[in-house]
Amino acid sequence: MTEHDRVPLAGVVGWPIAHSRSPRLHRHWLRRYGLAGDYVPLGVAPRDFEAAFRALPLLGFRGVNVTIPFKETVLKLATKVSDRASLIGAANTITFREDGTIYADNTDGYGFLENLRAGAPGWKASDGPALVFGAGGAARAIISALLSDGAPEIRLTNRTRARAEFLAEHFGAKVRVVDWIKAEAAMDGAATLVNATALGMTGHPPLPVSLRRAPKSMLVTDIVYTPLMTPLLEEARERRMRWVDGLGMLLHQGRPGFEAWFGVAPEVDEELRRAVLEE
Repeated sequence: MTEHDRVPLAGVVGWPIAHSRSPRLHRHWLRRYGLAGDYVPLGVAPRDFEAAFRALPLLGFRGVNVTIPFKETVLKLATKVSDRASLIGAANTITFREDGTIYADNTDGYGFLENLRAGAPGWKASDGPALVFGAGGAARAIISALLSDGAPEIRLTNRTRARAEFLAEHFGAKVRVVDWIKAEAAMDGAATLVNATALGMTGHPPLPVSLRRAPKSMLVTDIVYTPLMTPLLEEARERRMRWVDGLGMLLHQGRPGFEAWFGVAPEVDEELRRAVLEE
C-alpha cells in the first residue's frame, strides 16, 4: 500500500472524549463534499498520550484536533508552532505534514472572531472595551484574538483573581483585571461581553451577573453551546441586545484543520448547525 492508497484520517484526541461534537462536524463536511476519509474520536489516557500521538501519522492520520487536557502538552511534541499557538500557549489543531514535520496551530481565536462576524454583521473588536469572564484556555485564545483585532482594552474577571492577573501579565497593558464581584460595574462603556467560563452550561450554575448596567449597544456572546441559549443569552435577548451563541465558534474553528487535512475549504451554514446539534 502506498501513501496514495490510504484513506485519509483525522480525529480529535482528548480525555474524556465521548462528549465531543467534532466528529459530527467533520463527518458532515466529508459527506457534503463527497470526500474519502473519516474523522474519529480518540480517547487517550494522559499517561499514554505521547506514544499514541507519535503513532498517529504511521496509522494514516493527516492531523488531529487536540482538546482537554492535551492542548498545552502537545506544543512540546510539535516540530513547528504557529505564532498564535505560541502566544496563547496551547494548540488545538495539529497537521502531520508529508515531510514528517508536526505543525501545531490554535484556531480557537479564529473561530471566536468568525462566529461574531457572522452572527453580528458589522461587529469589530475595535468597537470598544471587551469584558471577558474566565481565565482558562478558551479565555487565553479569545483575549489574543480580541487584541489582534484591535480591542482597545480587555477587562478580565475570574473567580480566582490570581489566574486573571497571570493572563494580564502575559498579554500586557491592554488587559486590566476586574474583581469578580465588581464585574457588573465593568460593563459601563463596554462594547463586547464574553463568557469564557463553563457557567451556564448544562449541569453548571448560571453566570452570576445581570445585564442591567450594560449598554444597549453591547454585544453579548457565550462560548457555551449546551444549551444553545444560556441564561446570559436569554437575558440579552429579553433586553433586545445583540447576542451570538457559542456553537459557531466550534464550527468555524474546525475549518482551517479540515482544509489542511482534506484539501477543501468547508462552509459553515444552517445545515451544518442542525447536523452538529442533532441528538
